[in-house]
Amino acid sequence: MARAWADVDLRAVAANVEALRERSAPAEVCAVVKADGYGHGAVPVARAAVEAGATWLAVAQVTEAAELRAAGLAVPILLLSEPRPDEVMAALEAGAAVTVGGTDLLPHLTAAASPGSPVPVHLKVDTGMHRLGVAPADVVAVARAIHEHEALSLDAMWTHCAVADEPDHPFTAQQLARYDAAVEAVEAAGIPVPLRHAANSAAAIAHPASRYDLVRCGIAVYGIPPAPALADRLPLVPALRLATEVSALRSVPAGDGVSYGLHHRVAEDTVVATLPIGYADGVTRALGLAGQAVLVGGRRCPMVGAVTMDQVM
Repeated sequence: MARAWADVDLRAVAANVEALRERSAPAEVCAVVKADGYGHGAVPVARAAVEAGATWLAVAQVTEAAELRAAGLAVPILLLSEPRPDEVMAALEAGAAVTVGGTDLLPHLTAAASPGSPVPVHLKVDTGMHRLGVAPADVVAVARAIHEHEALSLDAMWTHCAVADEPDHPFTAQQLARYDAAVEAVEAAGIPVPLRHAANSAAAIAHPASRYDLVRCGIAVYGIPPAPALADRLPLVPALRLATEVSALRSVPAGDGVSYGLHHRVAEDTVVATLPIGYADGVTRALGLAGQAVLVGGRRCPMVGAVTMDQVM
């Protein structure tokens, strides 16, 4: 038996997807399952999300798309970042829709495309987050380069919201206005845009104007509000419980310190429990000094002292 483990509730994943579908309708839900489904297990989470009504999946890396296909998932998969040139063939073999944020990747896509099977391209517009995407001034030229090549298909245009988790921040409206203007410019050039998407979890929950045809939901699928300000906006069920067992008890006299640096000193005679889990398992080292609590037999107890590699007190 493992000394520490994660319990994942796929029923919670399904409930969260259903809640996001209801909030975002008629837009469809794309469940983001990158980074091994946010550590929950990409394949089982993807299956639960699709069964609950998600019509798309999204990943960050080509290998993640290939894993989903190998597991038999047949829904559309969006690759959120541009693949490297040496990954293009694998991306196409996985049947992924490919994000494009400029023209550099286009020759590699056209060279790898199969005759009669144009590569589905989602053109990303940089509306102000400045991470990836085409500048609005260049979007028509890039869209035309995609549209006019028979090996490519402009299936969508999208963008990403930088501050949607701050519901009153005006920048989200500015981003959406820039995105709308970019789409309008492309369509005015005679290039159809079949699918539009901009919303992440926060935008899907709090910004109706961002929902368009598809919402890309990551953290909310796993039951975590994107920000404290959104905690009451949509009922979400946490899908993961990190668990372990008490491995030792110590009676610590008043005034003694606990753990490395002896930064925490008990004010009175205290029973300290040791748990066999630590920062090697992802429990951030500073949490003990910050007073993060754990549940012991249903009772909330604060961590004391610095988290060590494989133990906390």
